[in-house]
Amino acid sequence: MSLLPRAAAAGLTALAGIAVRDLLQREHTLLRNYPVVGRARYLLESIGPELRQYLVAGNNEERPFTRDQRRWVYASSKQENNYFGFGTDNDLEYTAGYPVIKHRTFGRAVPASHVQAGQDVDLPCAKVLGAARGRALAFRPPSVVNISAMSFGSLSGAAVEALNRGAALAGCLHNTGEGGISRYHRNGGELVYQIGTAYFGCRDERGRFDLERLKDLVAGAPVRALEIKLSQGAKPGLGGVLPAAKVSAEIAAARGVPEGVDCVSPSRHAEFSDADSMLDWVELLAAETGLPVGIKSAVGDMEFWEELTGLMAGTGRGVDFVTIDGGEGGTGAAPLIFTDSVSLPFQLGFARVHSTFARAGLAEDVVFVGAGKLGLPDNAVVAFALGCDMVNVGREAMLAIGCIQAQKCHTDTCPTGVATQNSWLAHGLDPALKSTRAANYISTLRRDLLKVAEACGVEHPGLIDTGSVEVLTGRTASRSLHEVYGYEAGWGLPSAADRAAVVALMTGEESGGGSAPPSPTAVG
Repeated sequence: MSLLPRAAAAGLTALAGIAVRDLLQREHTLLRNYPVVGRARYLLESIGPELRQYLVAGNNEERPFTRDQRRWVYASSKQENNYFGFGTDNDLEYTAGYPVIKHRTFGRAVPASHVQAGQDVDLPCAKVLGAARGRALAFRPPSVVNISAMSFGSLSGAAVEALNRGAALAGCLHNTGEGGISRYHRNGGELVYQIGTAYFGCRDERGRFDLERLKDLVAGAPVRALEIKLSQGAKPGLGGVLPAAKVSAEIAAARGVPEGVDCVSPSRHAEFSDADSMLDWVELLAAETGLPVGIKSAVGDMEFWEELTGLMAGTGRGVDFVTIDGGEGGTGAAPLIFTDSVSLPFQLGFARVHSTFARAGLAEDVVFVGAGKLGLPDNAVVAFALGCDMVNVGREAMLAIGCIQAQKCHTDTCPTGVATQNSWLAHGLDPALKSTRAANYISTLRRDLLKVAEACGVEHPGLIDTGSVEVLTGRTASRSLHEVYGYEAGWGLPSAADRAAVVALMTGEESGGGSAPPSPTAVG
């Protein structure tokens, strides 16, 4: 028998075997009724996201990031043309809630005209982190855009290394996530060490917090600040489990847990049980390490924030920074009900928290950090107008190093090696190449933020106020951002001293607008 008939016979035999199996199984009615052919339905379902992403959905239909948004990140990371032609295809006229940024005809700051303007300009935080409370190691963060908390374990080692190298190139901070500090975090990028409920990296053999281990850890790594994780926007109030199969020797070493054993993160901290005891712990960590100490939280009920600000105003104890994570933020894995419906979206949650601090007279003494799809210039500008001093980028940074929004983070089968512990998949991600792309993206985002700030007539995005943004309420009406969220005059801005300091830092970096000198007949 020749090769072709033998191959055909083998194929028919295989199909017959599949048909017999389909007819005998009882799990899927479709396959019992339509053996073999019914499998086409499951095939189409499995590749449905890819079909919609590349063939069906429009430029602004996909979630969590549209095709236009992803294209902007990809092009920015590769230093390709990230401009768009012909005009917006967003439905401005009929989209309630659409933010519009108001440029100024004549403002203090004059935008430079050339394409690369602002690409390499330093864009530091408008506040000095830890200065208000006199922390020994207070510092001014060198970048208003920083890399958000994503643990080694949730991301591959190659992805963490790419992000850390990228942070070093871009001169920004890299949040470790709650999974401890691994060797992949030690590639030049300065760190914000996140302390979660399991105290990974600073726990003893019984899982209890160990202050001496924390002090040893931060002494041996480039840690600039400590962040106590209370909750995460995509899954507030939940703990987590890293299955035993994923707890490799490297992950076990970074987290201080046994290899090959389920790694559990409780839903609550053991070191404190209310705002009062939390502030005691904050002050202990700050005193023992000298580092600024802050908290990260999603926003639900406001009782905690009222109690926290009351204690800070009345006792002198306090946090140095507050990171607010919106409900639209990302996660490696969570129940659908939590990702979709638990915790407020960023703007609502942040505005309520900032207002609480402002009413207590504390907003100027705290550095506010925002997270939750703020790695896009339009979202970030609104965040700065509401009072953010810095923004953290998570999934957008993942896109910059190769993520294609396959949404398989929870399956350990990420095709680009970003969110997986599969060594074969992760080996395709080159940290050296991808670090450059992460840095390019961060630099471009900072450039665009600076351009928009200058268009609004100010020298720094932290100086954009709520009067510079209007929110459309329909085709013929809009409201200023301060009206929408009930802000009072001056809320959302740094103190006068901080504003003066950051203007002094920014002045002279880019000036003149790149235009010709005025003519002799120009009116002064």
